[in-house]
Amino acid sequence: MNAIELAGITKDFRSGAGAARIRALDGISLGIEAGEVTALLGPNGSGKSTLLKIILGLLAPTAGDCRVFGVPSGCVEARRAVGYLPETPDFYPHLTGFETVRFYARMGGLTRAGLPERVWAAIAKVGLVAEAHRRIGSYSQGMRQRIGLAQALVTDPWLLILDEPTSGIDPAGAAEIGALIRRLKAEGRTVLLSSHQLEQVEEVCDRAVMLDHGRQVAAGRIDELARRAGGIMLGIESLPENAWGELRAWLEARGGRLHDTRMNRTGLRRVFLETVQRGRSGEICPP
Repeated sequence: MNAIELAGITKDFRSGAGAARIRALDGISLGIEAGEVTALLGPNGSGKSTLLKIILGLLAPTAGDCRVFGVPSGCVEARRAVGYLPETPDFYPHLTGFETVRFYARMGGLTRAGLPERVWAAIAKVGLVAEAHRRIGSYSQGMRQRIGLAQALVTDPWLLILDEPTSGIDPAGAAEIGALIRRLKAEGRTVLLSSHQLEQVEEVCDRAVMLDHGRQVAAGRIDELARRAGGIMLGIESLPENAWGELRAWLEARGGRLHDTRMNRTGLRRVFLETVQRGRSGEICPP
């Protein structure tokens, strides 16, 4: 069974009384496999946040069906299976990290029995035990994101939806969150994340779905999507400086090109930009 199943999801909004409808999502159909990490990609305004809200049961689609582990996303049972980290979590600054996670645990339906242990377990998982009794107002942006992950995890969900989980975080903090996502996958959990950090997506995700103007323009495994950018990366050692020109000429004579060593980190970024450009010119890639 897929963790998320979308069938013909369409969402229209009205900008005002009597105004024409604005189509935010246009017939999205896809399945997200359980136990995998999937990235939801797209430029600003592509419909990513709207789709996440429909999966979370916060918005009803205009047309189509959305199910979480086989249950309609608007049902309480489906919501209990999901943990959510918004892009900019707005926590009460006067509460401590422990109090914040405990508050969301109670909101998630956990009873007092065993509650402190569940809260501490979630905080330990994100590495904030030493800072748990500090007020949120004194936290750095990275610490706020990690305590946000703790509140998403405290109810022990099997599906995590993370909206820009590394937004505003330095590379070291982003690496820690990436490592946590990999641990969640190792536990058998499903992670759906929206991100503009394409290099991190390549490192932690199994699959990606790309949206543009409310339509699905590409989907597949990360390695398959990256291959659409073309070319093979070679690792070359101890080549004399004067031989690079000969290598370049040899490749060009056979229709190839020599890129610098950074090519191995740009595959997904390149295919993302090319896919969006093709979509805007009317050439939509098959999902």
